[in-house]
Amino acid sequence: MYERRNSVGNRYGNNSRSGGHSRYGGGSGGGNRYSRNDRGRRGQGGGGGRFSGEKISHNRYVAKAQDVGHSTTYVTDIKYSDFDLVQLLKTNLVKKNYIYPTKVQSQAIPNVIAGNDILATASTGSGKTAAFLIPIINRAMKDKTTKCLIITPTRELAGQIKNEFDLFALGAGLRRVLVIGGENIRRQTYELRDNPQFIIGTPGRLKDLFERNHLKLGLFNVVVLDEVDRMLDMGFVADIKMLISKLNQTRQSLFFSATMTSAAEQIANSLLTEPVKITTEAQSPIKNVEQDVVKVTGQGKVETLHGLLIKDEFRKVLVFSKTKRGADSLTKELQTRGFKADTIHGNKSQHKRSKALASFRKGEIKILVATDVAARGIDVPDITHVINYDEPATYSDYIHRIGRTGRIGKKGVALTFVR
Repeated sequence: MYERRNSVGNRYGNNSRSGGHSRYGGGSGGGNRYSRNDRGRRGQGGGGGRFSGEKISHNRYVAKAQDVGHSTTYVTDIKYSDFDLVQLLKTNLVKKNYIYPTKVQSQAIPNVIAGNDILATASTGSGKTAAFLIPIINRAMKDKTTKCLIITPTRELAGQIKNEFDLFALGAGLRRVLVIGGENIRRQTYELRDNPQFIIGTPGRLKDLFERNHLKLGLFNVVVLDEVDRMLDMGFVADIKMLISKLNQTRQSLFFSATMTSAAEQIANSLLTEPVKITTEAQSPIKNVEQDVVKVTGQGKVETLHGLLIKDEFRKVLVFSKTKRGADSLTKELQTRGFKADTIHGNKSQHKRSKALASFRKGEIKILVATDVAARGIDVPDITHVINYDEPATYSDYIHRIGRTGRIGKKGVALTFVR
């Protein structure tokens, strides 16, 4: 629970509650330039939301964090040193302070090493990226004919996977290419000529390169579909089906998704052969995230946000706006007030998005304002707070947003502004 700042720092107005739940005061009125009538659309870039008039009960934004300690997140009866991994890979894992695997890692890694197909349903923040990268890199270190295609929904998640790959594969001489929209396609085609063992990409750009005859899908003997439910949400069903149809039938296939819908099951059935099924905890309200509402009833949303951000415990904060324009306006306002802030959304160039994320990850900025483009796959360590400056379009979007904090056993806080 957060106490409201008195005297100079108190910008909250009165002590009103929302349905008896809110532990926060707030304001509305003169300073609010971010009206609820400001509607956004969700495009392929993820900026904005699907506001169809549906309302989420404010009670669903309130939940106490449960005590999720080390033992509930990691499997402590096995260590990474116990896995059948190449010594160089083990050394790289030690450098990253990888000692115990998470639950999904403990189940996926030995099965991928054994050559099995994988159907994994695991909650956000469970360590899925390492669960597939580590065993495939291990295979590639042993067998240079390994050729892996990793398909992921967003540019940011693809970049994150690339960064993790570089750390795990350090010194192995393995080549990888990042194939995403927003970057120079001619440079990507040139890099593909070097016959990399790993290609990490988004569906649209992969399809484009295939249709231009720069990508030979039949050459891959390992394929990974990551965050499948998000790819389907973003409208990539046809692209994914086309890509799968062109793959070599003799392959190992790995399928990772936070939720399993009928559409996701259809994709899985077309991709996998007798898969090992891995199910960790279902994605319900995130247990290690303290969730609450902030009642806005006095001086304005910006003032209310300001009052929170000046508190010491708000060290690294992800703020969600429902529109790209709103995200830009809010960021400029925060910068004017002296906060180190930047923004990320679908209209930003890939260079600017990557730069903002890198600055946030390094702690060079304290606040990142985002649309839902960042609600999936962005794994920035130690985000202390997620603030829903604008309410999400759906409860599923809410879960995806707040999953950016409280990652892998750490506690986080999620606050949602309501009227």
